[in-house]
Amino acid sequence: MESTPRAAGAPAGACCPPIAAAALSERDAEIMAAMFKALADPVRLRLLSRVASHPSGEACVCDIADVGVSQPTVSHHLKKLREAGLLTSERRGTWVYYRPAPGILASLGAFLAGNEKVGRGEAPLTAQVS
Repeated sequence: MESTPRAAGAPAGACCPPIAAAALSERDAEIMAAMFKALADPVRLRLLSRVASHPSGEACVCDIADVGVSQPTVSHHLKKLREAGLLTSERRGTWVYYRPAPGILASLGAFLAGNEKVGRGEAPLTAQVS
């Protein structure tokens, strides 16, 4: 298993302080940029979603590989998600099982939410993406 990158002194599973709390350090910005770069690919986003939403909390690569690309491409994308600290993996026999890195989904959510108040009149995400 690989460890999740995180800011020095941050609790396990945490990455960086909320974006609205303070200016990011160079190190925190590098960590977050790597995560968002990994998530900027639709196939990687789908793979992360399949792993995170799997009923058992982890998913065998055999259960999530049907995302419209070849198996070697799926392996490449899963490797990028692991390198970015978004997934951990464990080999069991011939299969590799993936799970979200501990606390990473909550950490990303908290980072983006910052100190925002709900209902400020921002357009919903679906309206912002064109």
